[in-house]
Amino acid sequence: MPEKTRWMMNKNSGKFFSNLGLAMRAGKLITGEDMVIESVRSGETKLVIVAEDASAGTFKKVNDKCIYYQVPIHQYGRRDQLGASIGKEARVVIGVNDAGFARMLLKQLDRTEVDGIDETRQQ
Repeated sequence: MPEKTRWMMNKNSGKFFSNLGLAMRAGKLITGEDMVIESVRSGETKLVIVAEDASAGTFKKVNDKCIYYQVPIHQYGRRDQLGASIGKEARVVIGVNDAGFARMLLKQLDRTEVDGIDETRQQ
């Protein structure tokens, strides 16, 4: 991966984790598999973030609920990164209950994924 692309990915992921912490301080996040699933069912959650190192069972359970209730879900970061960004112990599942924060985080996730693509590679 070119150095510039790697730098952009790190820059955007830093913004993502910073904004996740801001959403937590604003009281717009919930954490924990059971609480997030209940919030998805009730229609409160606008975005679900699952740690990349979550177990396959946890991811499947949360993903199935998100698909059924049409809530966007992304796997991003490790559990320790997610927890540290919101000032907590390691967290595997996070729900965003505010549409504005959800939109902002989704834009940053999409930007990070785009910046992570090696555009110099030939097909």
